[in-house]
Amino acid sequence: MTLALIVVVVGVALFFDYTNGFHDAANSIATSVSTRALTPRAALLMAAVFNVIGALLGHGVAETIGNGIIGPPRGDHGMVIVLAGLIGAITWNLVTWYLGLPSSSSHALIGGLAGAALVSSSTVHWAVIFEKVVIPMVLSPLVGFTLAFVAMVAVLWLFRRASPGAAARRFRAAQTVSAAAMSLGHGLQDAQKTMGVITLALVAGGYHSGTSVPLWVTLSAAAAISLGTASGGWRIMRTLGRGVIQLDPPRGFVAESVAASVLYTTAFAFHAPISTTHTITSAIMGVGATKRRSAVRWGVAGDIATAWVLTLPASAAVAALAYAALFWLA
Repeated sequence: MTLALIVVVVGVALFFDYTNGFHDAANSIATSVSTRALTPRAALLMAAVFNVIGALLGHGVAETIGNGIIGPPRGDHGMVIVLAGLIGAITWNLVTWYLGLPSSSSHALIGGLAGAALVSSSTVHWAVIFEKVVIPMVLSPLVGFTLAFVAMVAVLWLFRRASPGAAARRFRAAQTVSAAAMSLGHGLQDAQKTMGVITLALVAGGYHSGTSVPLWVTLSAAAAISLGTASGGWRIMRTLGRGVIQLDPPRGFVAESVAASVLYTTAFAFHAPISTTHTITSAIMGVGATKRRSAVRWGVAGDIATAWVLTLPASAAVAALAYAALFWLA
């Protein structure tokens, strides 16, 4: 049964990666589409391509997911834990997508794995979760908001004498680069998380050893998230692009640039699986706050924050129920 179970787990993991792509497509392109820097079709195509490129740039985050969140699962029972964790993550992705709420696919996956492992009496590395997930979950939005606010103030001062129309055209062109950078960061962070889960399943089934990610896993995860991104995520895109604040090209450029910088730093320097959703959303709030306090729709921001807080426990609860059902069926 092990081989068949591995095939099922890999298939479900790639489906999670696909949902991650269309759920988080807004992270990469909502700002560029809302400011009309890119057409939706061009933005989706560009995001899909740079998601693939980003997925091929490293495996540090994948190794954290594959080796650091739960104890190394073994055999069919271990793969059931991974499968239940994926079901929890996918369920939360679909619920928040339907509601149009930008939530973290990364935290949904981590919460799902932890919930399934906890209910199965397997090892959960709480210290790693606290260090690599909880602390970055709190710090990355604060850093994103603060850096975006400061950078936007600097841009407003540097271009204070520029013609508004000319400045908007230049920043609209610059957003092509910043949106590509954001898409690259999304692939670098989010595609690696699926690589880590598939590697975890292969180790559990005895088809792989160590934490290195096989090439076929890298390529398949990159392809799945790219296909998901190309299919769009219009519900969440409307929330990010217009629901939080009405963006203009300078603010869109700054938000994307700051968010991409945070994603690169955490992936390469700390191997921390942070949320692209939290990072870009907080950056959008940061640039919006430079207008006036009322420019940010804080009610929408509150709904988003509620989804952020609920992601880990909700996905963990669904994964725990899924594990119980799978264990009973087996």
